[in-house]
Amino acid sequence: MTKILIAEDQAMVRGALSALLSLEDDIEVVAEAANGQEALALTEQIDVDIVLTDIEMPLMTGIELAEKLSTTKPELKTMIMTTFSRAGYIKRALKCGVMGFILKEADSEELVEAVKNVSEGKKVFNAELALTALDDNDPLSEKERKALKLASDGLKTAEIAEQLFLSQGTIRNYLSEAIAKLNATNRVDAARIARQKGWL
Repeated sequence: MTKILIAEDQAMVRGALSALLSLEDDIEVVAEAANGQEALALTEQIDVDIVLTDIEMPLMTGIELAEKLSTTKPELKTMIMTTFSRAGYIKRALKCGVMGFILKEADSEELVEAVKNVSEGKKVFNAELALTALDDNDPLSEKERKALKLASDGLKTAEIAEQLFLSQGTIRNYLSEAIAKLNATNRVDAARIARQKGWL
């Protein structure tokens, strides 16, 4: 029996996914979470084989959740389901060991099949998305990405510096670098561009 945790911020979608997967004899949905933080906490409390997560969620995104799980629970398999076919997302997902990447418009048979394949240790990626990801070159360093993400959340330079345990000058440098690399006009514009590409 494959035990699944579903992380999805839209209650209706979460409920539909849970109902759909529960129809299978060899799949059991053991928990549901409305965001990445909730999902992460649940993996510490219950036995889970696969985390099926959305990307864009409040508090912690699906990619951030996958990154955390790759260090805290490396034996746990992660699958991402999203409406956003952004190449940057796939690259980041692959980098942190995500086993499957499915678009939400896929039919139910495709989802069930993907879950079963991942459960057997196979990787499942939409071929078109994988090809797009090969052509994608994310220019941001990990530190620039973190600073830009916090800036896009509305944090001021001093607050970002405090969160990342760095000086304000260093944060200003990271943000300036990110703005320059993305040919953006300011930090807000840079965050918008990076988000559109799936780099944030």
